Amino acid sequence: MAAVLACGQGAVLSHSSAAALWRIGSEHRDLVEISLPSLSRRRRPGIRIYRRPSLNLQRSLTTEHGIPVTTPIQTLIDMSLRLDRSGVERMINEADKYNLTHPPQLREALAARAGEPGVARLRHILDRRTFRLTKEELERRFLPLAARAGLPTPLTGQWVNRFEVDFYWPDLGLVVETDGLRYHRTPAEQARDRLRDQTHTAAGLVPLRFTHEQVRYEPEYVARILAQTASCSAISTK
Repeated sequence: MAAVLACGQGAVLSHSSAAALWRIGSEHRDLVEISLPSLSRRRRPGIRIYRRPSLNLQRSLTTEHGIPVTTPIQTLIDMSLRLDRSGVERMINEADKYNLTHPPQLREALAARAGEPGVARLRHILDRRTFRLTKEELERRFLPLAARAGLPTPLTGQWVNRFEVDFYWPDLGLVVETDGLRYHRTPAEQARDRLRDQTHTAAGLVPLRFTHEQVRYEPEYVARILAQTASCSAISTK
């Protein structure tokens, strides 16, 4: 608040300082970050100042604990320009956890702000984590990965322990499930996933779970995990 007041009318907390206030990131150790209308020429020691068009700044402004601050969505956009992908994903998850913004709401907001700095990168990261394959596309991409890992062709769409599973190897006791959404799985969905995995494990099976994004963008990793798991399963069944 002192930094905002020191910068005068129109000043708002932003970037890492805003992220810290929203509890979705850490503040820079040596300075406070503030955004001001673009016509302002104010400077203050210990404060890093960013200048934005007045209209954009007003649209991105709110208050938290009485402190003028960029909205959670604007803060995510700003920080996406300086963090790596995992850092941005952590911030999205934290914003989701604290009910500041949820992925569908964030995606809708980004669509309306195309062309602004940081929007394209944040949208790319968000889209990868909410990436979903059709059933046919999933099988078309996954089956060659299983073959590359040295596994026989699995059964698909089978009911195992009262659950329909994506891929099943009865001889190996291996079940693979895939998730289409990484973000914003409800507590009920998470509990159902745990129940499925626990039921398969109790029945002596090995459950594996991959995201659609991993199948699409990280095929080498998926193939490696399949090969290692199949090797352990083969040893345990001897």
